[in-house]
Amino acid sequence: MILMQIWVPSNPRGAERLPPAIVAAESDFYLRRLWGKPSEDITIKQKYLVTFTVGYNQKANIDAAVKKFSENFTILLFHYDGRTTEWDEFEWSKRAIHVSARKQTKWWYAKRFLHPDIVASYDYIFIWDEDLGVEHFNGEEYIKLVRKHGLEISQPGLEPNRGLTWQMTKRRGDREVHKFVEIMAPVFSRDAWRCVWHLIQNDLIHGWGLDFALRKCVEPAHEKIGVVDAQWIVHQTVPSLGNQGEAEDGKAPWQGVRERCKKEWSLFRSRVAAAEKAYYKSMGIDPPNSTAR
Repeated sequence: MILMQIWVPSNPRGAERLPPAIVAAESDFYLRRLWGKPSEDITIKQKYLVTFTVGYNQKANIDAAVKKFSENFTILLFHYDGRTTEWDEFEWSKRAIHVSARKQTKWWYAKRFLHPDIVASYDYIFIWDEDLGVEHFNGEEYIKLVRKHGLEISQPGLEPNRGLTWQMTKRRGDREVHKFVEIMAPVFSRDAWRCVWHLIQNDLIHGWGLDFALRKCVEPAHEKIGVVDAQWIVHQTVPSLGNQGEAEDGKAPWQGVRERCKKEWSLFRSRVAAAEKAYYKSMGIDPPNSTAR
């Protein structure tokens, strides 16, 4: 008697011993019941995912923001202050997903909980902060404009007279969109996120410099990265996560956080440059813009 052993190299790494038909390589955040038939668990499959990194002190702001998204959006809250059950005062919170880890950033959460295979069922993924005013924003209308203009990476325009913003991300009143995006309120298509997730460094949790590297994940970048001016938000510049740092050497908590942000930006630039140099060297060719002959 010959025992046949299954080995399928095309299966995901580590699952080569499984018959392909049983491999469940992707997941989602759809809530399921503890009873009944699995096939009848889900009455609606949301098309989009919205994440907010939050502290309970910003509950009113988040409540207003969540109400700007229809039932087509799954709501996921990342709690940096450890307070989760208090949010049950909002009816929508009982249907949301809650993840709690103290004093962490949205990119720390994203790298650990938004793997592309976990969010593969969503067409677009919003990764937002807690201090955004959304009076002039509507989730469904935003998606329509993103699709219309073929944007793979986008964000709403920022009110030009409020808060600290990049000049290039300020809302322009004479158009629907313009090109460029920073990392305050980014929105990624499923395909773009698969690339961006791999670009996020595991230890560089503030994400400074990431917006300038996003162009590496879409082609052509000048057509597929943009700001949606017709749907705009206000950056309220609430000093929340910055105050979660610790005072050291006579410095205020926010100063230590800001210093780390700057250090991470420098590290990220260096890593990207070194990785690209190593790649071109391995291919036996000069890097772009190289003066070598």
